[in-house]
Amino acid sequence: MIGCAIRPVDEIARFDAQHFEDEIRPAFRPVVMRGIADDWEIVKAGRADANAALQTVEEMDSGIPTDVMIAPPSEKGRFFFGPDMRGFNFSRKQASLSHLVERLRELAFMSEPLAMYAGAAETVRHLPGFTERHPLPLVDDMEAVARIWLGNATQVATHFDLSDNIAVVALGRRRFTLFPPEATPDLYVGPLNITLAGQPVSMVDPLAPDRQRFPRYEAAEAKGQFADLEPGDAIYIPTLWWHHVTADAPLNILVNYWHNDASRGGGFLALVHAMLAIREQSEAQKEAWRVWFDHFVFGSGSATAADHLPLHARGVNGPASPERDEQMRRFILQVLSST
Repeated sequence: MIGCAIRPVDEIARFDAQHFEDEIRPAFRPVVMRGIADDWEIVKAGRADANAALQTVEEMDSGIPTDVMIAPPSEKGRFFFGPDMRGFNFSRKQASLSHLVERLRELAFMSEPLAMYAGAAETVRHLPGFTERHPLPLVDDMEAVARIWLGNATQVATHFDLSDNIAVVALGRRRFTLFPPEATPDLYVGPLNITLAGQPVSMVDPLAPDRQRFPRYEAAEAKGQFADLEPGDAIYIPTLWWHHVTADAPLNILVNYWHNDASRGGGFLALVHAMLAIREQSEAQKEAWRVWFDHFVFGSGSATAADHLPLHARGVNGPASPERDEQMRRFILQVLSST
């Protein structure tokens, strides 16, 4: 059970792009948008009959295979590491979305089915015409690619994305359990470079937390939020916000839009390199580097830290521009390739 301390995610009633950019994105908090996709063809079809929503997928399927994740019934839909963390508790295979639909229909009648899902399949590649038939005006200017998630009752482990995310439930139900970035120390982060599907995950299962093994999780839980979404509902999740996703219906479809992407890995790669370059130094040296990071990166005056220099002499610590960014990349590559 999710702890009672977790509160609902705030909801908004305005879905226009200008309001989103002026008010929602700068607040850096998740929000729920009820009914934003009520008019979608696949949503309407699924409300009448879940099989009708699956038929919509089959009609548009290009037949191009995508990755399908499969976990045995004993895992109860939780995709995670194996017990000894030398591998995972699921396997991968390639199949078309139509083939997956066919299998999901069979599993829907079983009391203890395999857990199966295809995730992040680009609709432009796998379901040509989907975006045109299922418009979402909010994302029109976000350079976002629609991706479909299709499966049965599953859990996606608590993770974060390096992009902002708008996720729309098209069929079934989903519960999102979210934690802000400041909860990171209390979420017991797993390996940074050995991951289930790209990003690191929390080792804690929010549905059954081992409080003896993970005692600090209670502090993360106190900062948590949740959102229960029905077909037509959407949630906005800012980058670096942790989220655990449970789909509990026998048949589930979600469409998401990652956007506002971090360039070249964003801060995550910088973090890993900082661990290599700084973490094992003496406490005195780490404190000295903390001053540098505050001055040039995190401090309120970091953007103007080089204003005492002529503009042409500021180099990599000059104002943001494509030319400065290219200087930074060349400088980083030169240093890394010489070590």
